[in-house]
Amino acid sequence: MALHLTQHRGGFETGLTEITHLDETVDDTGIGLAVLKLVPGQEFKETAATETAWLLMDGRVTAAAGGRTEDLERTSLFDESASCLHLPAGVETRFSAHGPVEFTRYTVANDKSFGCRFFFPGDVPNEHRGAGQVGGTCLRFVRTIFDGSNSEAEAQLVLGEVVTMPGRWSSYPPHHHPQPEIYHYRFTEPQGYGHAELGETVLKVRQYDTVKIIDGRDHAQCAAPGYGMYYSWVIRHLPGKPYTVPEFTEEHRWIMDDGAEFWRPAGREDEG
Repeated sequence: MALHLTQHRGGFETGLTEITHLDETVDDTGIGLAVLKLVPGQEFKETAATETAWLLMDGRVTAAAGGRTEDLERTSLFDESASCLHLPAGVETRFSAHGPVEFTRYTVANDKSFGCRFFFPGDVPNEHRGAGQVGGTCLRFVRTIFDGSNSEAEAQLVLGEVVTMPGRWSSYPPHHHPQPEIYHYRFTEPQGYGHAELGETVLKVRQYDTVKIIDGRDHAQCAAPGYGMYYSWVIRHLPGKPYTVPEFTEEHRWIMDDGAEFWRPAGREDEG
């Protein structure tokens, strides 16, 4: 399926590996996704052809862009919040790797000018979303790095991360929105896996998989027991219709009600 990209399950080579592209002929999201891997001491330089976001996945790096130089570091996608660089077309970025480094890069066709910005873990709340709902089965960490509330009006990307607890659900209750989106997955163990819904289709997702979400399809997720599941999520605003909040599917909205009651086996009501 062109919506479920599995060709990188063996990992990524050093350098820039493009996963999705702008203006694809099939199942186009209008969002480019790539992975950049650097070895210790390696330098990387790129002038953005369009709006671009660099999300640090792992490693320690010195990043220079927009007249600023900053040191970024991350050792765990699951236990640490995000460091990111968001910049408009025409800005040069330079990375100097102090060890093995990995970024994901997100692009969208946008030549409008706006301010270059660094985001650090202290800027990105680690929101505990879904706490207390249906016995804690959809508790997850949501980290919205930038969206319409903290980026300039000229920006067309929204970027964030979700950490799904082992054996639990995220992006739940099922929700949808007209704006296209991409999920890129990582797991706490290389053999980890989860399930991703695209409407009525269920995909088995593994390490380094990518899923394209288009046509307003519902996209709830769950992680297999024993495995934490991380995914970055990136959304493209549509002309005249920027992304704000998703629409939850009506038949499952009830689980968000205060005190929502649900079935449990007799005598086991207190177990999570």
